[in-house]
Amino acid sequence: MEVKSAYIHIPFCVRICTYCDFNKYFIQNQPVDEYLDCLIEEMERSTVRTLQTVFVGGGTPTALNLAQLEKLLLAITKIFNIKGEFSFEANPDELTLEKVKLLKAYGVNRLSMGVQTFKPELLEILGRTHNMQDIYQSVENARKVGIPSISLDLMYHLPSQTMEDFKDSLDKALAMDIDHISSYGLILEPQTQFYNMYRKGKLKLPNEDVGEEMYDYLLHRMERSSMHQYEISNFGKEGHESEHNKVYWRNEGYYGFGAGASGYVDGERYTNVNPVNHYIKKIKSNERPLLRSEFPTKVEQMEEEMFLGLRMNEGVSKQRFYDKFGQTIEDIYGSSLTQLLDQHLIKEENNHLKLTDRGKVVGNLVFESFLLNI
Repeated sequence: MEVKSAYIHIPFCVRICTYCDFNKYFIQNQPVDEYLDCLIEEMERSTVRTLQTVFVGGGTPTALNLAQLEKLLLAITKIFNIKGEFSFEANPDELTLEKVKLLKAYGVNRLSMGVQTFKPELLEILGRTHNMQDIYQSVENARKVGIPSISLDLMYHLPSQTMEDFKDSLDKALAMDIDHISSYGLILEPQTQFYNMYRKGKLKLPNEDVGEEMYDYLLHRMERSSMHQYEISNFGKEGHESEHNKVYWRNEGYYGFGAGASGYVDGERYTNVNPVNHYIKKIKSNERPLLRSEFPTKVEQMEEEMFLGLRMNEGVSKQRFYDKFGQTIEDIYGSSLTQLLDQHLIKEENNHLKLTDRGKVVGNLVFESFLLNI
């Protein structure tokens, strides 16, 4: 399995969002510089040094100060020869002109901004630190400096969010003439403030039908925009699709560096330890900072090939499946395929299996068909 990509995790935030279950810590009083030293050490242990994509996520990478950010960027670009996409996640209120200039100077060519919504009341509920003006200013800064690709994240099915709220946020985002939009429905994850509030009856969500209506509106609204859908939740202008995320959806190999990061190398899926101090201790002891490691069986690899590949509009290539596993998709999933085709949840085009528009709305039900089949 060839490794062409790397995910690098910065687990620090200026404020902890109410819905987020990623590995993250309030940055104040954290050993940030020591963490960066260990992160650089882990990257230096890698054997593949030429990569097609690098994605720096979190947490919030832009929570780092200028000196820390430059230390990280210098190390990444010194260790790796990045041939293609170099992406950074960013919070709009942290993306100062100085930081954008620094990112651009080290070759960052894609920014993914966690906007989530343009409505002030919803931003407050989500625990976001930015306001609407920060969104406009950060995009302006990125454009001024010449970042080639700008992506915004938007959420729907939020507490107290109406369809009009979502439409307004989507319209405002599209009016900015950005290059890419990722839009996700809220999922209540354990270990989040939202989850605990919901269990105590202190959080009211729109019903599932409203969430489906919002997603349906998203599909139809984006069809009238300059962006095309290429994955269930992702839309981009020509040449602005997330090449890094495609590595995940195509079930290809990638490094995961940092506390809580996951990777897939030489058939091994691994996840690093979460706590920053545990990660630092492991690296300093010259150990792999592993939390868990597994080698997916052939059956598990086939399941992954199906439910990851179906997320993309290009779908799952029947030929690629056969080349990888030596069996046809029909051999393995015949009865499920027949049922899903009859229900018009999937379709076959150009020797690829793809979700229909209805299938995209109930994607998880479709994916379960392949997880439960074998």
